[in-house]
Amino acid sequence: MTLKPSTHYVDNVKFYNALKDYRIACTQAQAQGLPSPGVPEYVGECFLAIAKHLSYKPNFMNYTFRDDMISDGVENCLVYVANFDPAKSSNPFGYFTQIIYFAFVRRIQREKKHTYIRCKMIEQTQINGGAFTPSANGKNPQADNTYLNFDNVQDFITRYDDMTRTRRERRRAAKLQREVTE
Repeated sequence: MTLKPSTHYVDNVKFYNALKDYRIACTQAQAQGLPSPGVPEYVGECFLAIAKHLSYKPNFMNYTFRDDMISDGVENCLVYVANFDPAKSSNPFGYFTQIIYFAFVRRIQREKKHTYIRCKMIEQTQINGGAFTPSANGKNPQADNTYLNFDNVQDFITRYDDMTRTRRERRRAAKLQREVTE
């Protein structure tokens, strides 16, 4: 029986063997007191391919910072490549896909926080009278509300505040629950 060539963008068997060889090289280098060798180029290409293809999923597709998400995913894979143990799992594709997935989620959360901060700063600037445009007669400046006139800015601020409050309440409840059980 002959095996058919893989039609997937990452050959899991070849990827597994490359990681196994890398782990052996790392173990040998550590035994000799040498620094760990660099990650093989094929493994890096696999990380990049997994990250790129995962970024095409509908839940990650329309973000403007998709390249940053891909970079974060590859970076996290390089950080945690030594944690993959071929003795425990023969599915490196699944292992690193999870790492990249959570790197994407963390990047989205960071970007949402930055967007929230920007929106709140603009809102506070307008409330405190910092964003004015001159009127036609030049005497009575008008507050510049163009940024806050977008339909979703105030909704975004409200949703983010609600999400933060809910998360804080859940943490507080979990902390109380732990204290009660101890």
